Amino acid sequence: MSLSRYHMLAGYNRWANQRLYDAAAKLDDTRYREDRGAFFRSVHGTLNHLVVADRVWMGRFTGIGEESPLDAILFERLEDLRAEREAEDGRIVAFVAGLDEAGLARVIEYSNSSGRRFSQPIDTALDHFFNHQTHHRGQVHALLSHFLGNAATPSLDLIAFQRLPGGVATLY
Repeated sequence: MSLSRYHMLAGYNRWANQRLYDAAAKLDDTRYREDRGAFFRSVHGTLNHLVVADRVWMGRFTGIGEESPLDAILFERLEDLRAEREAEDGRIVAFVAGLDEAGLARVIEYSNSSGRRFSQPIDTALDHFFNHQTHHRGQVHALLSHFLGNAATPSLDLIAFQRLPGGVATLY
């Protein structure tokens, strides 16, 4: 994938998270925390997982950060979690903006949550990184659709982001 594609994905990621958090803010606390059988149980658990996983991967990419269990609840209040999500999205956008072709090809070495060691080029790790976010945002979107109805749940389609007025380049 070209560097410009990762710039677009970082911008899309920020945009989709903003929309998802706007919708999550419409839930009362009971629904926000309700165990609905999702992999991370609730909207609250899944949104926390996404921040945890992003921190883990950004630590692998940059060498800066600490790991937490993948089901850790970093923030109890949605407002605090959102502030951290926005900060992490800014970190992601800045990291991708600082990459060049050599940076995309750089190989990182890391251990996964089970302790298994891996070596992987950053570009393929970024493919997983952005796909993982989309996967779990989809789970949250399904939960929000259940609680709020489809009409009140925003589109997170990549094409919707790409079709924004002024072009996506203005958003990251």
